[in-house]
Amino acid sequence: MFDKEVYIRRRRALKERLAAEGEKGIAIFIGNAEAPAQYKDNCYKFRQDSSWLYFWGINEPFFAAIIDLESGRETLYADDVEIGDIIWMGPQPSVSSKAARVGVEASAPYGDFDKAVGKAVAQARMVHFLPPSRYFNTVRFMELLGLGRDEVASSASLPLTKAVIAMRLVKEPCEIEELDKAGELGQEMHSVGRDSIRLGIVEQEIVGKMEAVTLAKGWGVSFPTILTQHGETLHNHLHDKVIEPGKLMVIDAGAEIESGYASDFTRTYPTGGKFTPRQRDVYQIVCDCNEFAFSITRPGITYREVHLRTMGVMLEGLKALDLVRGNVDDMVAEGIAGLFQPHGLGHNMGLDVHDMEDLGENLVGYDPDQKRSTQLGLGSLRMARRLVPGHVITDEPGIYFIPALIADWKAAGKGEGFVNYAKLEAEYLDFGGIRLEDDVLVTADGARRTGPNRLPIQPGDVEDAMAAAR
Repeated sequence: MFDKEVYIRRRRALKERLAAEGEKGIAIFIGNAEAPAQYKDNCYKFRQDSSWLYFWGINEPFFAAIIDLESGRETLYADDVEIGDIIWMGPQPSVSSKAARVGVEASAPYGDFDKAVGKAVAQARMVHFLPPSRYFNTVRFMELLGLGRDEVASSASLPLTKAVIAMRLVKEPCEIEELDKAGELGQEMHSVGRDSIRLGIVEQEIVGKMEAVTLAKGWGVSFPTILTQHGETLHNHLHDKVIEPGKLMVIDAGAEIESGYASDFTRTYPTGGKFTPRQRDVYQIVCDCNEFAFSITRPGITYREVHLRTMGVMLEGLKALDLVRGNVDDMVAEGIAGLFQPHGLGHNMGLDVHDMEDLGENLVGYDPDQKRSTQLGLGSLRMARRLVPGHVITDEPGIYFIPALIADWKAAGKGEGFVNYAKLEAEYLDFGGIRLEDDVLVTADGARRTGPNRLPIQPGDVEDAMAAAR
């Protein structure tokens, strides 16, 4: 939790943004509830709603809040513990003291939240709320506002959503400090993973060691760990394979620290400690793409342009291997890169590993004057905006040889004249995939990577690091 002045300043800025747009009524916020795993008293590990953390800071279940946009009054709603709770949990601070900790003067029991919202509805006041990501909160909005389940998302306040996105997109100095801490923990977990690769062991052994680091020093993982010798499957969460010689292992994993801020890194390793010549050739292309994208990331450029220019670098490399042919600019325009990288270059980072995508991926990742592409790869670009200082994004190019996708494109006649299907089918259907990812902060004059200890990425440095661990 930050100092209370941080939360006071954020809520004041939110009110000012909404007032500037002429918005009236109330803005309501509902924190997450505990969710039973099997039965009521055995719950999944609690994770608070990120926008709640951003504005209210309290990392506990069953809290709600109202901001009156006309009077400016802020009220926090939760229940003080009773003797039955104290028996199991021990004495707890009062709700009023928790409210004071984040700069809120007024507090009331949780049940009064429903009454206050009901009163606003009866008075025909506008009720602003953010799109809920949890089903519990969807049900609460249904009950509070008399909405059908399918009406909740479409009834969320666009002015409130846009205001929150605008604020959370640009990270404050205190947030950048937390993201560097999350980066440090993520880099440590990845180092443990790299140093644990051994032929003959099961992948899950490595996953367990990596995730142990995040639990010992933070909240845990920021998303389910991807660790696989089948990197051609982009989000492969199966960890049941024995590590074999001659394979490439993709490790895409991140840590979340207690404040909720996340990291997300990817490295690809030769399972035996040395790249084969064919693996090294493709790996170097991806490495060059990662470095190139970082080199042109700066305020004023759109991340869509960074993606497209990086795809040009990738296609130049693939052309040198005779996997594609023709003019590179034409191939970029035709979307040929999507055959090899069917995802975007990166996404926003923050309190969520895909920051704020619960609020709407296009609202978060695209400027009003941008239109999302329908091309494979470019169409999956989650962050396309014009960059400004304070944006935190991922730089994660990859090359994948997906047999089913290659067959699909060939059968449909896609890429004719550009794609060398004969060489792909003869030499690369068993290759797998490579992805390399860093988290990047846009600065006033360029960019820097988050976390203090960048993971080895050049192929020789990777091999040296693996050799040192053996």
